[in-house]
Amino acid sequence: MLFNSLHFLVFFVAVTTFYYLLSHKHRWKLLLIASSYFYMVFIPWYILILLFVIAVDYFAAIGIEKAHGKKRKWLLIVSLTANIGILVVFKYYNFLTDNLTALFHSLGIGYSIPYLSLLLPIGLSFHTFQAMAYTIEVYRGNQKAERHIGIYALYVLFYPQLVAGPIERPQNLIPQLYQEHNFDHEQFKSGLLKMAWGFFKKVVIADRLSLVVDNAYNNAGMQNSTTLLIATLFFSFQIYCDFSGYSDIAIGAARVMGIRLMENFRTPYFSKSITEFWQRWHISLSSWFRDYVYIPLGGNRVSASRWWFNIIFVFIISGLWHGAKWTFIVWGLFHGFCVLMESIKNKWMPELKFNKYIQAGLTFLLVSFGWIFFRSNNLTDAKGIIGSLFSFAKYQIPQFPINHAEVIFSCLLIGILMAKEKWNIQLTTKRDALFYPCFITLVLSCYLFGIFNYKQFIYFQF
Repeated sequence: MLFNSLHFLVFFVAVTTFYYLLSHKHRWKLLLIASSYFYMVFIPWYILILLFVIAVDYFAAIGIEKAHGKKRKWLLIVSLTANIGILVVFKYYNFLTDNLTALFHSLGIGYSIPYLSLLLPIGLSFHTFQAMAYTIEVYRGNQKAERHIGIYALYVLFYPQLVAGPIERPQNLIPQLYQEHNFDHEQFKSGLLKMAWGFFKKVVIADRLSLVVDNAYNNAGMQNSTTLLIATLFFSFQIYCDFSGYSDIAIGAARVMGIRLMENFRTPYFSKSITEFWQRWHISLSSWFRDYVYIPLGGNRVSASRWWFNIIFVFIISGLWHGAKWTFIVWGLFHGFCVLMESIKNKWMPELKFNKYIQAGLTFLLVSFGWIFFRSNNLTDAKGIIGSLFSFAKYQIPQFPINHAEVIFSCLLIGILMAKEKWNIQLTTKRDALFYPCFITLVLSCYLFGIFNYKQFIYFQF
């Protein structure tokens, strides 16, 4: 079910209303049924995949808690294998098939591995990582194995963050599913305002920018350099508003029911380095990789060469997490390389410092350059776009699928977004005299200026 649809609006109102009408002991049942329905709207039978993983992890975690010695590790391996195995089959099998077939042909072996015609379950990487976090935390002794299978299933299926995060840790979400949440007027308003701002970022900003971005990147060979440059900069804000907009809606939808989800973004485009950018962008994923991949590999408490390997490996895995394409791998490598270069610069040239605004500007340009690989349909397109951007002879009057007034309006919206984040302008809920005008203005703005093509959120595909 898409957040930016009338279907979701009716669903949200109905679920929230019944949530507060029901007694506390029955709310988890409502949320579990509602979350299952929310997911089944996409492809109904894929719920069986989730139920399988839930069953495996539920019993594995109880076994891990009871077991001793090597048995604990084997139970963890079984759990992780089930999760990663499903991810590999649905998300990476055909990618591996393509590359192995190409390798065979280059070696003169005329064998082609058959394809699997499977649609990728929506949000598979998100709920897989959330499930793995649970069993790893139980194995580490940081989380007790959950005996209530309904509560554990709800931890995995909780509808606001089911398909695009934030990727929650069990220590944060599971205890809240047990707590009785009485109606809190201030929290309810805060959640609604958070949702309204998320919808504004998605349907007013992101989907408007996508009109320029999609046209340019899907026909990259036919565009001049000016068009590609503007489209690339627009994509930086499109993906931010699209993904952070989803996170805002998810956090707000949970908050109206008294449940707190972690913040997933902290003004990432004001970062003064790529390292800082990853501390502010998709925080739930970057912290997941830090805690469950980077630190277990040794983190920075190893030799310089091993640390380089750790950084590059984590960023390659991060790229692959986003999608089974070489463009994502190169995008991850690019960010890993930037982090390493920053480390070398800080070690050997610590006196080389720039004004904070210059640092933020350079970081934004580097991030935007990396987004070229992320958005391009393939590496050939990415190479062509980069070549065009550095071919100054091709800078001509830009060609857009929308009129210039719309382009100027898009730039104005970006300016409003950045001003709000720069000066940390908070949409207040403390006084009704301020809350209602803010909320109504956002809702009317979505209605009047929103692009309602029911465009899927970008991160749903991951």
